[in-house]
Amino acid sequence: MIVAVWIPLLMPLLAVPAARRLAESLPPRAAAWLLTGCAVALAGCTTAALGLLVAAGALRLPPVAALGHLSLPLLGGDPAVTVPVAYVVGGLLTVCAVAVVHRARRHGTELRTARRSAEAHPVSGDLCVLPDSAPDAYALPGRPGRVVVTAGMLRALPAAEREALFAHERAHLAGRHHLFLLTVALAAACHPLLRSLRAPLAYALERWADEAAASRVGDRRVTARAIGRAALAARPHDRGPLRPGAVLAATAGPVPRRVAALLTPDRTAGHPPIRTGFRGRRLIAAALLACIAFSAGAALDAAADLHETVEVAQGETAH
Repeated sequence: MIVAVWIPLLMPLLAVPAARRLAESLPPRAAAWLLTGCAVALAGCTTAALGLLVAAGALRLPPVAALGHLSLPLLGGDPAVTVPVAYVVGGLLTVCAVAVVHRARRHGTELRTARRSAEAHPVSGDLCVLPDSAPDAYALPGRPGRVVVTAGMLRALPAAEREALFAHERAHLAGRHHLFLLTVALAAACHPLLRSLRAPLAYALERWADEAAASRVGDRRVTARAIGRAALAARPHDRGPLRPGAVLAATAGPVPRRVAALLTPDRTAGHPPIRTGFRGRRLIAAALLACIAFSAGAALDAAADLHETVEVAQGETAH
């Protein structure tokens, strides 16, 4: 267990770069699911490994051993090392749990505040117009979801481009894209290396919405112009005071790269350019799958080893 339990904590060093590289060669929808799934799997293995370390140390405490009818000498390991490690890891797990709860509560609070602000203004269908001169537009999830746009943004775009912008935001709502970002944010609270998956995930979600908007309006050039003009008008680095940080907007991310993707003739299906050959993509996918499988297998092996040790220690006391 001593060796196996550390593998899930180290495996993101290899898995995260592989996931980022593979996502670049996938269509946006597939890339978003890949990055989110990897974050969940790696965070789950990390949490399990930390929990096993805490359990291994806790079982060597005399009160816990007595409660479980365990023979301390048969548990193995050096209590002078195992118990302090358990205290440290227990503190880390507590910090992770607090961070997860805080992030989830902040997400909900931001959305509720934004919805109260939006509902104070006129709503037409799923469209809410704010009387703000600063150009801004974003998808506000909820029941029902809203496309929030300011009067400044409406003035900045002609009618056809406004429809493309609305289609983009509606794609975010239909795909529940905010949950992808929230999931990765919660996973990153369990392992800091997982934070580097957020940027490629946000890009994949924006590209997913770009392609959905282009398909909806039937004109990729109009969609590209809408995104570019909205980004220039909105100055996306200056987020509006009413827009929560948890929502997605058409003006976010590397806009020139997204516009180029829409205007490239051979990208009509939303596929990224081929930077890696088919064989190379298969190798990266195999490496990523091996990393996740190895991480999960190591966590299961460590759990089985701990369970076997406990059974042996309990069996000895029974005799």
